[in-house]
Amino acid sequence: MLEVSECFYRVSVKALILNETRDKFLVCKEDNGYWELPGGGLDWGMTPQEDLPREISEEMGLKTTWIADNPSYFLTGQQSMNPDINIVNVLYECTVEHLNFTPSSECVEIAFVDAEDVKDMQVFVGVEKLAKMFKPENHRSPSHSA
Repeated sequence: MLEVSECFYRVSVKALILNETRDKFLVCKEDNGYWELPGGGLDWGMTPQEDLPREISEEMGLKTTWIADNPSYFLTGQQSMNPDINIVNVLYECTVEHLNFTPSSECVEIAFVDAEDVKDMQVFVGVEKLAKMFKPENHRSPSHSA
């Protein structure tokens, strides 16, 4: 078994997609019943702005129309399914063309949630951490024009 030093992290880029009132964020239900943030592992040599559109397209069949230049949140923890792997999720605010997603094993359902909603859901650690940190007042006005 590969032993990984505690100082190494699996880096994932995640999309922070907000609802119209910008007080909830989008999560995807995977076919295992757990809710996760859209996105995934950052491919070697790619920037988040290059890799997030690929992840969103693969998982949800959606076209990304905008990605922030800088991250909104930085979350660390252990991988839910394998606690021996340390993870870091770097969240970038994004917009998508529409929400008519194509179901996949990584996204069978979508929902906009806040901290209260997450309490009653089966979620991956990143969703739980974001729900505690998410501050809608930091996202009141769009920082771009879509």
